[in-house]
Amino acid sequence: MTMRSSKMVKVPNELVKFPNKKGSLKLGGMSVIEICFYTQGIKGTFFLQDHLLLIVKSGVYTVRFSDQEYTMRSNEMMFIHKSMGVEYEKAGEPDSDYILDYMMFFLNEKIVDEFLKFAGLKPICLVNDVVPITVFPINDRIGSYIESLKPYFEHPDEVKEGLVRVKLMELLFHIADSNDRLLHQMMQPISKDRGSITKIMEENFMNPVSLNDLAYLSGRSLAAFKRDFQAIYNTSPLKWVRNRRLDKAKELLAETALSVTDICFSTGFENIAHFSKVFKERFGLPPSEFRRQLRLKKDDYRGLKMS
Repeated sequence: MTMRSSKMVKVPNELVKFPNKKGSLKLGGMSVIEICFYTQGIKGTFFLQDHLLLIVKSGVYTVRFSDQEYTMRSNEMMFIHKSMGVEYEKAGEPDSDYILDYMMFFLNEKIVDEFLKFAGLKPICLVNDVVPITVFPINDRIGSYIESLKPYFEHPDEVKEGLVRVKLMELLFHIADSNDRLLHQMMQPISKDRGSITKIMEENFMNPVSLNDLAYLSGRSLAAFKRDFQAIYNTSPLKWVRNRRLDKAKELLAETALSVTDICFSTGFENIAHFSKVFKERFGLPPSEFRRQLRLKKDDYRGLKMS
């Protein structure tokens, strides 16, 4: 897993922290359509609480997940499954004055279910090639749809939630018409392997995951996930995650020069005070003192070898 030295932003809940927003449209008090632009490059990480459809009008947007890299350029879009932590890098291009102009559409499962009922579509069968990230071009109809949204961002607070819901339904209609395979992917967990809990936990314990996220990634209901997890680990998922993070933090304190703050964020803790408290409960010393004592022991050992 790639180390990060800043807090992983959970989206869409923490979108208010994103700089250079041109506007957002909300549903249920949460941003579901976001329009942004930048004139210079920026990097970061985020964790998706909902499915994301990312549309780039101008510029370059690169996403890294696991050992894969996906890049979008002008007039392309990307679908990213929910419950995933990804790295991103985004920038404008020289021939467009370095402007990056893009939209983010957050699609939770409730919205997708509503669309299926609204459109009169039958339940979707399981597909065998569910992939976490898909990149595909913007067709004319989706391009026109994007242009139709721009007036709503002039006074976003005046746009009623019912209209936002209708615009999301319209987007899903365009997706279903242009890429029905993508709609199938939206309805499926990334993993359908019933033996994948161990792999899911190792890949995600440093992400800001909830139990619902982990159950979704494993292709199980929440009750089935808890039952199967208990059978494998003989403890609760939350206790296992905390202890696994603390073990990793201890390893990083001993073997790297990363600051305590960097280690806190990179191992999935979101609050330094809480991290220090639970680290002391587990290992008897707060992180800074643990590292200091470890260095003293190493210095004493070197002294003995030299004498």
